[in-house]
Amino acid sequence: YLAYKFFFRAGKDLKKYGEWAVVTGATDGIGKAYAFELAAQGLKVLLVARSEEKLADTAKELKSARSGATVDVLQVDFSKFDASARAMVKSKLAPLDIGILINNVGMSYPFTKYFHELKDSEVADIMQVNMDSMTWMTRIVLGEIDEDLKPKSGMLLRKRGAIINTSSGGARTTSPLLAEYSAAKAYVEKFSQGLAAELAPKGIDVQAQTPLFVTTKMAKIRKASMTVPTPEDYVKCAARQIGYDPVISPWPPACTDTLSSLSSFSRPDRQRERETATERETERKSRLSRPKERQRESERQRERADVS
Repeated sequence: YLAYKFFFRAGKDLKKYGEWAVVTGATDGIGKAYAFELAAQGLKVLLVARSEEKLADTAKELKSARSGATVDVLQVDFSKFDASARAMVKSKLAPLDIGILINNVGMSYPFTKYFHELKDSEVADIMQVNMDSMTWMTRIVLGEIDEDLKPKSGMLLRKRGAIINTSSGGARTTSPLLAEYSAAKAYVEKFSQGLAAELAPKGIDVQAQTPLFVTTKMAKIRKASMTVPTPEDYVKCAARQIGYDPVISPWPPACTDTLSSLSSFSRPDRQRERETATERETERKSRLSRPKERQRESERQRERADVS
């Protein structure tokens, strides 16, 4: 079954969901790759991100790469996604036939840390960007209902659509020194699973896609391999999975995630957690020591210069 699902099952005609695709976090990594892939499949694409400059550059690049593509942009800072920002997004999306929403925007730690070492602003941003933005964007595209609970707009009224929420492999395991981030991504998966059951009878597919390692800025991985795809390769697989499983790791070698979770019962959970914590603590100390090493080296160079 896994071989069929990852290698032989045909992707759906995504244009049947609607005319437009909305992609958040659309100027880098997986979000940008999704924008290009959906445009290639014939959808009009609305790019949503924080930087106006990067939005303009990405839109220009996309139009150049996909002749005839319809591309629009919307500047949103999801760390400040308050009522006025949500109203602005709702107004922008209201006249559009939104078929697909890619909730891709996300934020992790700057590097592995104990939870108590995070700044208050980092704690707030991780919740806002990973959970609140996805929840509110989903609510916006679903549309409004009247006093009788009947749909007045959006996907609910059209009785079609697909909502894709980007989770993380960190949501599947206990993640010391990334505790809040992994918990936020676990919320993404549970929210998606619940909504998938609620909305399937209404013609709307909801799916959490769980990448493991991808060569993105947030993952801080530069070199691709068989188990670490580029965003473009990852998204080619991910787009074929839209409309199927409520939760999936789209990159084929990611099925090793399932195998490793089964084999993990051979060791006690606490032992695995201690080992993971030790590895991340070593990385954390290494990162924290780098500025001190640079400072000491600078002092040594000044001393040598004084002597000479």
